[in-house]
Amino acid sequence: MRKAAVSESRIDLSNIELPNIDTALFQQPDAQRLMAPERATHAPRFLLLYGSLRERSFSRLAAEEAARILQALGGETRIFNPSGLPLVDDAPQDHLKVRELHELVQWAESMVWSSPERHGAMTGLMKTQIDWIPLSVGAVRPTQGKTLAVMQVSGGSQSFNALNQMRVLGRWMRMLTIPNQSSVAKAYQEFDGAGRMKPSAYYDRIVDVMEELMKFTLLTRDVAPYLVDRYSERKESAEALSQRVNQVAI
Repeated sequence: MRKAAVSESRIDLSNIELPNIDTALFQQPDAQRLMAPERATHAPRFLLLYGSLRERSFSRLAAEEAARILQALGGETRIFNPSGLPLVDDAPQDHLKVRELHELVQWAESMVWSSPERHGAMTGLMKTQIDWIPLSVGAVRPTQGKTLAVMQVSGGSQSFNALNQMRVLGRWMRMLTIPNQSSVAKAYQEFDGAGRMKPSAYYDRIVDVMEELMKFTLLTRDVAPYLVDRYSERKESAEALSQRVNQVAI
């Protein structure tokens, strides 16, 4: 099969007036860097978060099903147990559960967020986990450029409120949220006594979402730093950037 040639042509900027741009730092996209000739060979790493502490938590059961599918697709998965995680600002950053979450976020190359819908929104527990994830550690943003899939379970009819909220948060965390998503209605009917999901269109959709997440992760993980390399941040020194993103929390 013939491969498409990568254009090496560069645009002459001398005839384009851009007085506000520092041309020494302005870069046209480099197709070769986007192709990433050196690909990582380790299994893609996925962190899964769920939003309920009930003994029979359907958001946890859905996350466990997603983890099994990701493993079958060739991924490595870890599921964070939020039991014992304190409210944000109610404990120091070195709290055991906070440190565990931070370490898992830095380990992961991709994430799955699975929340129940409660009072028309994601649960407080789900939001607490996301709020504990730092936007930055020094000049490094732990979630930036990583892929994300969102799922929700509902006790009643199908809804998308929690999904929409998590998509907003994923964008705020500078993650690459994939297009597909999963919403399981009347979740209490969709799992058997052993906690396994029954065959259904809802289950098939979770398979679809995990397939898509795996593909997007494989496609982007090696080039994520280049995808989120920004002109404005190239203008700042690493020290200035670190001072700005580490300002005291509101």
